[in-house]
Amino acid sequence: MPTRPQRLSRETLGDLSDEALVALVADGDRAAYAELVARHLDRTVTIAMRVTGSRAEAEDVAQEAFLRLWRDAGRFRPEVSRFGTWFYRIAMNLCLDRRRRRPAAPLEAAGDTADPAPDPEALIGDARQRTAVAQAVTALPERLRAAVTLTYDAGLSNAEAAAAMEIGVKALESLLVRARKTLRQSLAGWRADGTGQGGVR
Repeated sequence: MPTRPQRLSRETLGDLSDEALVALVADGDRAAYAELVARHLDRTVTIAMRVTGSRAEAEDVAQEAFLRLWRDAGRFRPEVSRFGTWFYRIAMNLCLDRRRRRPAAPLEAAGDTADPAPDPEALIGDARQRTAVAQAVTALPERLRAAVTLTYDAGLSNAEAAAAMEIGVKALESLLVRARKTLRQSLAGWRADGTGQGGVR
């Protein structure tokens, strides 16, 4: 590992890759840790909201994920994966663990708050449209939802998303095809006025 300068300015930290920052975090560098939190907090909360359907749970997941980052930074191996693949796998596993520990919430529990993240089918419109898509994603089976969330919300490549889910790329692509088909079917009756045929099914 390269020798770390004794003091790094905020500007210098901003120029470093995530992988370089993790190496500094493993050495106890709190400024590097703060930089990673600043870069990834919003996206982590967005991903967790997609999976859990709850803002409060999403924030809890993000907090736990970043605590694990601080604790386990020394376990990260840049020769094996990118930081995003490693970190969002941690966040996704925390989300899935929470879902398994509680009864499934009704679809209405997703609420009417629009999700600001990019939507899987690029159905970006008014708040009702974003809500319809967010609810449709929330209603997906767990593995399909995870594939969509990692690929579209986390911005991982198919290979990285597959690694995060610990499956092959072909399996990930198959999940995405099924997810898109399910989303198209769910949103088929939706209209811009929000009065689609039966709403999101």
